[in-house]
Amino acid sequence: MTPQGTFFLPGPTEVSPDVLAAQTRPMIGHRGAAIQTLMANIATGMRAVFQTERPVIVSTSSASGLMEGAIRNGVGTGPVLCLVNGAFSGRFATIAKACGKDTEIWEVGWGTTHSVDELARRLSERRYDAVTLSQSETSTGALHDLERVAAVVAEHPGTLLLVDSVTGIGGVETRPDDWGIDFILTGSQKALALPPGLAFGAASEAMMERAASIPDRGWYFDLVKLAEGVGKNQTPATPAISLLYSLEYQLERILAEGIEARWKRHLQMQARVLEWVEDAGLDVLAVEGHRSPTVTCVVHPEPGRVVGAMAERGWVIGAGYGQVSDRTFRIGHMGDHTLEEVDALLAVIGEVI
Repeated sequence: MTPQGTFFLPGPTEVSPDVLAAQTRPMIGHRGAAIQTLMANIATGMRAVFQTERPVIVSTSSASGLMEGAIRNGVGTGPVLCLVNGAFSGRFATIAKACGKDTEIWEVGWGTTHSVDELARRLSERRYDAVTLSQSETSTGALHDLERVAAVVAEHPGTLLLVDSVTGIGGVETRPDDWGIDFILTGSQKALALPPGLAFGAASEAMMERAASIPDRGWYFDLVKLAEGVGKNQTPATPAISLLYSLEYQLERILAEGIEARWKRHLQMQARVLEWVEDAGLDVLAVEGHRSPTVTCVVHPEPGRVVGAMAERGWVIGAGYGQVSDRTFRIGHMGDHTLEEVDALLAVIGEVI
């Protein structure tokens, strides 16, 4: 077991002991008044975290589950354009194919993002049911300008924007209502600093209308059914009650900090890491101007040695992922980490390299 403040994976992130302890409350029935009170408290907090007035769906699943839900509910018989720039945006495309959708993949280099001008051109030449992308690509630390992407997609009525914000929500400024995002999802184990096992999503009216029009959208991730549950402070199936306890508690901590203050703290941690990378004579995989406040992917000739040596010293950082695994390591500076903890981490990495 690593000491508190030494666990810097880009997910699952470190969870505070008191948040973990919140899971130990006694069980309650999932159809009684107690669960309705719990879910009502969660609903208020989640709307503030998501910066939305829409219901925020709470799913007992990984975020990949709601990625599948996004495809099954947001893509009918028309094609879907999948913007791929890393492993997890690639997973969105894989899920679309697995669901039998007409999937067009537009892939760019890992560490880069998609041109909004090229996106506008592609959308003008073919009509799509939906566009998928990762706001913050966890495998590379590349960050899309989601507001600009959403503005381009909004010029094409009938095309929905489906967003993986797994390392975004809670750590990156994100305003789904203001920007016009049709479906945005995240997982509990990233910037929200909770144990794995929950996923969250918010859907626009257009997304809900599309879902209602698709007869074979499945059952477990049926957004219509899930949204109806939110309206009743219930869930269609048995929820992970212990995880909901920790979520309720963590939401209180997040709102006490303030969501904008949380975004600012993540930017401060990112700036400290980027400054260290430059001072160390290293480079970052993600292109300048498109770097995520939650995860930095550092280019290094011996990433395995660095990760292993850090582990020997009692610190956990992330190995590279996918096609860049042999030349990068990743630092997850998200969740409840502080600048002081980041400084301590960077001092040790500096000794290792």
